[in-house]
Amino acid sequence: MDTALRTRAADVFGWTLRPEQETVVDAVLAGRDALAVMPTGSGKSAIYQVAGLALDGAVVVVSPLVALQEDQVVGLEDHPDAPRAVTINATRGRRDLDEAWDAVADGSARYVFLAPEQLAKDDVVERLRTAGVALVTVDEAHCVSSWGHDFRPDYLVLGEVVERLGRPPVLAMTATGSSPVRSEIVERLGMRDPLVLATGFDRPELRLEVVRHEDAESKRDALAAQVAGLDGAGIVYVATRAETLEYSDVLVEAGRRAKPYHAGLRVRDREAVHHAFLDGSVDVVVATSAFGMGIDKPDVRFVVHADVPESVDAYYQEVGRAGRDGEPGLATMHYRAEDLGLRRFFASGSPRPASLRAVYDAVPPRRTVRRSDLADASGLAARTAGRAANALVDAGVLVDVRDGLERAAGAPRSADAAALAASERADERERIEESRIAMMRRYAETDECRRQFLLGYFGDELPEPCGNCDTCSSGSAAEAHAADGSHDGEWPPDAAVEHAEWGRGTVMSTEDDRVTVFFESAGYRTLALADVEDRGLLERV
Repeated sequence: MDTALRTRAADVFGWTLRPEQETVVDAVLAGRDALAVMPTGSGKSAIYQVAGLALDGAVVVVSPLVALQEDQVVGLEDHPDAPRAVTINATRGRRDLDEAWDAVADGSARYVFLAPEQLAKDDVVERLRTAGVALVTVDEAHCVSSWGHDFRPDYLVLGEVVERLGRPPVLAMTATGSSPVRSEIVERLGMRDPLVLATGFDRPELRLEVVRHEDAESKRDALAAQVAGLDGAGIVYVATRAETLEYSDVLVEAGRRAKPYHAGLRVRDREAVHHAFLDGSVDVVVATSAFGMGIDKPDVRFVVHADVPESVDAYYQEVGRAGRDGEPGLATMHYRAEDLGLRRFFASGSPRPASLRAVYDAVPPRRTVRRSDLADASGLAARTAGRAANALVDAGVLVDVRDGLERAAGAPRSADAAALAASERADERERIEESRIAMMRRYAETDECRRQFLLGYFGDELPEPCGNCDTCSSGSAAEAHAADGSHDGEWPPDAAVEHAEWGRGTVMSTEDDRVTVFFESAGYRTLALADVEDRGLLERV
């Protein structure tokens, strides 16, 4: 960053950016794509906000939650000299939307916040293209990745949307992202030679704990007793909407000011809970994974999981919402092995063959069909048609193009063959999802230092046990085989490898006696180092 921009950032926002933030700002101002993987609370939003001071054109910010969009706009409005920001989403009234679009058109709005669903609309994309877009920022970018922990199908079309907007630089941001997630973000968004900056994942102020239970009732009672006795604000994560109601009722009876939160609530009810948590009138939110992205509350003291998250990525994202002020935070998972069955249920399933065939037939050879027309053309509900289309694109038989969907070169003539290809690809995805659940089981049941396990998963190894988790307190971590980097010379994190059966893979971490690899076709696999070396199971590529 040049001196003039540093000065302006200080004058407008009162900020002095850290070197890693400046590095990303420099990249996008030079017209380069960038992926910033930075912990919660590290100031990712400052990157696009400062870049916007120097860009000539709109900064489009794709953000998954209306409450998060509104918070970002309010934050910008708190700085009177900052450029104007507007939101465009389904909750805005007609007059507000017209005013926002007028501001975009005349250039008086620099920051434009939208949900990914808005960018699936042709008229929205066209109006933005006409106004001129200087930067596309994808917040919570792990949503782009189907390996990631909050998969949103509408994110899959963003790469094509960027092309339709004239191919401005793309800035993707997320708080956590393992190597496979980072790779797919880059691929899905069509990023070109991006700067990929991943800062350290360690959050030493967080104490990590797992409490094991034999039955659901004892787990519920133990969780309620723990949360009732904790000080400060916190989040309790559960797997289902019904559990948000069940646990919030139990916690209210125990004396906590608790509220449920899930995606099935009306927008205004979700926003009410969100704002009540921020202002302190609610101190415990019992939520599904729908809650928490972009929560700007630094004094969350605890995050408690009543159920196993779907992946290590999701878990670390969620516990990272505690202790953002640098003060001690607590992350406790209440674990019952039987709960993994629910996660396997969520991980299973793909579009029905009949839906796949209907969508494939709705895209005839040598024709382009807009995604917005798929429902009518296929006779399916819009959501069903969208899921089927994404599965067919994932299988490589349909492709996203500028104006919609087309059959890929060499695609099968028969809808049956296309549906089979999509189903086989979905089965592969399911195997990968199951491997991610297996990694969560390993974390929950390990005797190793939990922080060493987590950091090893992200390729950010810790040489010694952390001293701030339950396995360190019990003494078991000192005797366990941890991801301490002792074998990084042979199998360093992020190294590309080849396996005879599972194909291409990426080394995630090495431990004293084993190596964990993510394979593109089979997911996470842990191999004994002795077998790798004696039988030549892996080859560096």
